[in-house]
Amino acid sequence: QVRLVESGGGLVQPGGSLRLSCAASGRIFRINHMGWYRQAPGKERELVARITSGGRLDYADSVKGRFTISRDIAKNTADLQMNNLKPEDTAVYYCNAQIIVLVTRDNLEVWGQGTLVTVSS
Repeated sequence: QVRLVESGGGLVQPGGSLRLSCAASGRIFRINHMGWYRQAPGKERELVARITSGGRLDYADSVKGRFTISRDIAKNTADLQMNNLKPEDTAVYYCNAQIIVLVTRDNLEVWGQGTLVTVSS
């Protein structure tokens, strides 16, 4: 069994900053991709940022230059530093990871419960 838990969401003014954290736990053998997605009201869930075990980075065009994803492989955590936040960044942010579990070596696509980020003046 494995799970992801997000934290750090909240209310922030436009231009402000926020840092989201994601922690994976359970019977983890290895984590491949780890990243953040978001879903705004009335919209589809979209990729925000992702980092592979090899360090390759992917960002949505809308957040390039403002958001930074980082990962601590030893601690099974990933953070998303969000700067210069805009009202259109308002969404529920979800942590995502592809996790290989112990013993069976099954590949699991795991999602966190989500954390709400509201950007408003």
